[in-house]
Amino acid sequence: QVQLVESGGGLVQPGGFLRLSCAAPISILDILRMTWYRQAPGKQRELVAGKINGATTHYVDSVKGRFTISVDNAKNTVYLQMNNLKPEGTAIYYCNIVHEFLGSSWGQGTQVTVSS
Repeated sequence: QVQLVESGGGLVQPGGFLRLSCAAPISILDILRMTWYRQAPGKQRELVAGKINGATTHYVDSVKGRFTISVDNAKNTVYLQMNNLKPEGTAIYYCNIVHEFLGSSWGQGTQVTVSS
């Protein structure tokens, strides 16, 4: 496992945007899967967006067209751009990577609150 460092959460009004970052201390070229999850109060953790083998992306239906997962290989960082945020997007967001040799690692989580 490796220590992932998340940032970018905060308080935003409905309709606003945030960009979450997940920095890895290793090259992400050997990462098989990069995923963002979220967990709202009283609910189970759910998969929000994922990128497999640096190419295929997938999103939960509720964020399609509003969220985008991307990667900066030079910075070893995975991003989640979140546009047109809705109150139901309030949750703690976690990044997860699956490395070819080091297995699965989680970020510490970052709080996103969507409220007027």
